[in-house]
Amino acid sequence: MRIGFIGAGAIAQAAAIAFLRGGHEVVFSNSRGPGSLSPLVAHFGPRASAATVAEAARHDVVLLSVPWRSIPEAVSGLGPWNDRIVIDTNNPLQAPDFVPANLHGRTSSEVVEDLLPGARVVKTLNTWSPALLAADPRREGGRRVQFVSGDAPQARAAVARLLESCGFAVIDLGGLATGGALQQFPGGSLPTLDLVRF
Repeated sequence: MRIGFIGAGAIAQAAAIAFLRGGHEVVFSNSRGPGSLSPLVAHFGPRASAATVAEAARHDVVLLSVPWRSIPEAVSGLGPWNDRIVIDTNNPLQAPDFVPANLHGRTSSEVVEDLLPGARVVKTLNTWSPALLAADPRREGGRRVQFVSGDAPQARAAVARLLESCGFAVIDLGGLATGGALQQFPGGSLPTLDLVRF
């Protein structure tokens, strides 16, 4: 599978390592254009490439990983999404002081979903540090657990299969209002947990 990336920071790069380990291809994009990503693409090798944000967003599965305040601008004008899957790795912390955003009682992924008309948003890959996310999830006879949540069951299942192909064990938490709240940092109970399923 070829996965489009909107964002190329630490979490995006860690996710790319996981996807490449699973035999997939990654297409990075950022606000500065594909030329700025040449060193990164060279580092990741032949199954990595760079594109414009609009080009990366046309893939069937798109990973969104940009600073919280940058999300509206990053996805502006990319819709309608026509049922494409967007993996939301973001947490609602506002740089540079990392103050939690006021979400008015909603989860961050519900807010993100409003910005992506027609997308099927799946929350995952947001609860670990980049180093842990990039590490091989197979260990001690088991597999590290990743959580998924989203309001479209078929999209959750598709992302679960993608993550399993990369070596993760997956637990489906259901919809964004409930599962997304458990995953969200700060506030959720699951961030930083390093669980292994045997």
